[in-house]
Amino acid sequence: MKYGNIKGIDKPISRLVQGTVSMDGTDEAADFAQLDAVYELGCTTFDTAHVYGSGKNERAVGKWVNSRGLRDKVVIIGKGAHHNQDRKRVTPFDISADIHDSLARFGFDYIDLYLLHRDNPEVPVEPIVDVLNEHAEAGRIKVFGGSNWSPERIKEANAYAEKNGLIPFQISSPNFSLAEQFKEPWAGCLSISGKQGEAARTYYLEQNMPLFTWSSLAGGFFSGRFTRDNLDSFSEYFDTLCVHSYCYEENFQRLDRVREMAQDKGLSVTQIAMAYVMNQPLDIYALVGCRTPEEFKQNIEAMSLELSQEELDWLDLRA
Repeated sequence: MKYGNIKGIDKPISRLVQGTVSMDGTDEAADFAQLDAVYELGCTTFDTAHVYGSGKNERAVGKWVNSRGLRDKVVIIGKGAHHNQDRKRVTPFDISADIHDSLARFGFDYIDLYLLHRDNPEVPVEPIVDVLNEHAEAGRIKVFGGSNWSPERIKEANAYAEKNGLIPFQISSPNFSLAEQFKEPWAGCLSISGKQGEAARTYYLEQNMPLFTWSSLAGGFFSGRFTRDNLDSFSEYFDTLCVHSYCYEENFQRLDRVREMAQDKGLSVTQIAMAYVMNQPLDIYALVGCRTPEEFKQNIEAMSLELSQEELDWLDLRA
């Protein structure tokens, strides 16, 4: 496992982050076994959200952390202020309510890394930065940033923070993978993959901002299950999202090249796809939703593979 460090967090942050969206406490033994296994493999960082399972996700993860006595050893990513079907919820009131909800569900005193799950560009950044600073000063959150926030909005927020001596957004969580996201899987999602994301990637590189990239393996696109001629055969929710977002000819051409390189290097398709992400010049922490310890272990092994710029360009259809 490789680790990074972020100012304000006094624990090593694993470069592979285990997603927990599917953990809702319905099969506690299985969830705990999975979390135990990836922790033993070196994972210290776990992704959660206020909206996942209407709170069941946070309760399940919090119960595991507390039962194992790991609060001082693991880094928890919390997300809040997600929109609902009635209204957009990126407001000081909703941010505060979600933070207090999450802390109670976890049974924690603080959340290590806090992300606003969505943005609402119609809301001024000033009160958002103010309320996040209030919670940081109270010790409820350590480091904060935005998930699915554009560089332009982050710039605006951080300019206000600098002008007023406040803590800025220090992290961002966009989508990024070798497969370009042609259609957003959910409303308000932002991707920095492909040609569409070049300007954003340049900004994050210049700022050296840590990125917690979601769907690093494109929602299962690189699993090998999706082909050009079977896309109408999928009915499971996350499979249909993958078809909707990633199953387009340019990505199948990338997949063809991944398969070729995987065969040449004696690795799996998913390992090459993960190596593409981890060989970027960006400060990346890749979110993965591994269902088995073996999947997680393979991703760890992929982190050790060095790809040249020529190989990266070739995989991304730039050469």
